[in-house]
Amino acid sequence: MLDFLLAVPASAIVFALGAAIGSFLNVVIYRLPAGLSLLYPPSRCPRCLTRLKTQDNVPVLGWLWLKGRCRHCKSPISPRYPLVEAATGILFLWLFWVFGFSIATLGYWAFFSWLLALSLIDLDTMTLPNSLTKSGLLLGLGFQFANGLAASATDAILSLMAAVLGAVLGIWLLDGISLVGSIVFQQPAMGAGDAKLAALMGAWLGWKLFLIAGFLACAMGAFVGGGAIALGLLDRRQPIPFGPFLALGAIFSLFFGEALLSGYLQLFFPTF
Repeated sequence: MLDFLLAVPASAIVFALGAAIGSFLNVVIYRLPAGLSLLYPPSRCPRCLTRLKTQDNVPVLGWLWLKGRCRHCKSPISPRYPLVEAATGILFLWLFWVFGFSIATLGYWAFFSWLLALSLIDLDTMTLPNSLTKSGLLLGLGFQFANGLAASATDAILSLMAAVLGAVLGIWLLDGISLVGSIVFQQPAMGAGDAKLAALMGAWLGWKLFLIAGFLACAMGAFVGGGAIALGLLDRRQPIPFGPFLALGAIFSLFFGEALLSGYLQLFFPTF
């Protein structure tokens, strides 16, 4: 009973922290591709440019209080803002429930924040900014080293080597897929940013979980893209952003990758 009473406020704090980070991610997603400062000016209505009040900036609740409209000009505010905040809060809470109070939790909070920002920027602009992919890659290498160092210096070196291997595998694999796809379809199959995002994922996940994430991303991309073409929503040569599928693959892989890998080995290699 005591554990439950302690877990409830901790979970509430974690969700609130995640939602607040999600609010900042909304700023990054909007301003970074436009080349705007992330810190100035403060949050404001994009239509009338009126600065938002403090209570209007409360994650999720601020949008509900305003009923999805600017307090001053009454122009609609996209529901994506509270959805990103809520999704970030849920992911932070999920990671906290799985990894508890640990370095892994802090690290994966950062990892998921990078994934959310990159996937939504890709949806909006069909680009994956180098500033995010490169910083996320370096952060992933540093995380693996620090996570291993918590056990021993040897583990830190081994973890860093595994992260480097995962990053190299990620960029080579996506570059290879892009090359083959370009030859087959006679047009660019992927952007350069996808390979950089794959390298970022490989650094955070390691090569085994990255392979699962890459497989899931390709499967989801083929299913969604093929379905959209079959329904006439997309042209066969119309590009679609692959970043969101890579991000989803990474999230599923982190939570379920070990179970999927274990099930696969038991099914096809029962004596392994």
